[in-house]
Amino acid sequence: MPRKEGLDFKPLEVAPSHTADAILPRQPGRLALGRQTVIAIGSSTGGTEALRVLLTALPEQMPPIIITQHMPEMFTKSFAARLDSLCKLRVKEAEDGERLQPGVVYIAPGHSHLLIKPASTIGYAISLHQGPPVNRHKPSVDVMFRAAANVIGRNAIGVILTGMGRDGASGMGELKEAGAHNIAQDEASCVVFGMPKEAIALGAAHEVLPLNNIAARLIALCSQRQHQD
Repeated sequence: MPRKEGLDFKPLEVAPSHTADAILPRQPGRLALGRQTVIAIGSSTGGTEALRVLLTALPEQMPPIIITQHMPEMFTKSFAARLDSLCKLRVKEAEDGERLQPGVVYIAPGHSHLLIKPASTIGYAISLHQGPPVNRHKPSVDVMFRAAANVIGRNAIGVILTGMGRDGASGMGELKEAGAHNIAQDEASCVVFGMPKEAIALGAAHEVLPLNNIAARLIALCSQRQHQD
């Protein structure tokens, strides 16, 4: 089609894709600041159902669980409330400054990245960050995993579930380097195998499991850690 005179055609502007560096620096080599186990789970497309399957299979006696699910902010609170009604664990939308407690699941609010900071005494607390999207997502799994790698280190357990894209893959690699144990959902049980596939390709996952097997594995890992302590 010939170009019409007088029309100014401008190229489509694409928002920049920031890395986790836009939110917090990587701090490899730091010792874990506490001994509390924390489970960090990242998910996107298909993740709401995957999280329901996983969390409803877990008992009340679990370490704190932090979750970043790609979801608009108007839905995260109601999503947490729905899961809370179905699970033995308490499930809530994360709030800035609250201390991580055993038996509680914290869902990142759709308006902020979920980070972890040392609590005033032994343990950890939530820190919400309203910086730019990372991998075009806010909240970002990479940001949560990096924060967990920086602060929790070898006491963390990372899980990456179904989702489109690669958010969380490099962060899971940082978790592995910090000594955490990582699990990726397998292709057959994923709605979209993007995020787990990218983490597996980086060598960031210690295990690749069907969704229905992940809860039992988390229970076993946490039990082993208790006996080691």
